[in-house]
Amino acid sequence: VMIFGETGTGKELFARAIHNHSSRHARKFTPVNCAAIPENLLEGILFGTSKGAFTGAVEKAGLFERTNKGTIFLDEVNSMPVGLQAKILRSIQEERVRRVGALKEIDIDLKIISSVNQDPHISISDGTLRSDLFYRLAVVFIHIVPLRDRMDDLERLVVHFIEKHNTVMYKRVKRVSSGVLELFKHYEWPGNVRELEHVIEGSMNIIGTGDVI
Repeated sequence: VMIFGETGTGKELFARAIHNHSSRHARKFTPVNCAAIPENLLEGILFGTSKGAFTGAVEKAGLFERTNKGTIFLDEVNSMPVGLQAKILRSIQEERVRRVGALKEIDIDLKIISSVNQDPHISISDGTLRSDLFYRLAVVFIHIVPLRDRMDDLERLVVHFIEKHNTVMYKRVKRVSSGVLELFKHYEWPGNVRELEHVIEGSMNIIGTGDVI
């Protein structure tokens, strides 16, 4: 499954929901932020390392091995180095991984969910995403629409985040005012649902004993 959505739309939440409703729900779910891990470390983190592969290398299982029988979520896979994408494609097709510096291959059985934060066809044309990896990962393709294009969900999301942070902060906030709601509806929300939650959380931190934002 591949999920396409802007940053902050909730791609990892969708991925967790897919895992939680699958036959593997009792197994491990491992999210990997491909954009946040340095290129020189990512291969070892995913595939593992073999002792002596390089100075200081130890015998260590990678995330593919450690998630065996579960679900791995490759977030923003279009940020991954193209050379590493080729190795991942081979592992998916062969259902095996080889630790860095090792000769032996290890069988794996994984549900693989991935995400991209840019239209994958643009990523393919600009050379940041291999087309063969895309077609292998995007057997099922889900597009999460940005918040500005689904304003019908805004009020329900506001209610949800107020309830969530009431529980966490021991508050009794009931709602946002009609004026604030109108401001919300006319704002573009470049940070999407994540930005909305942060705005609600920040407001509840400074509201004191009031019950309306």
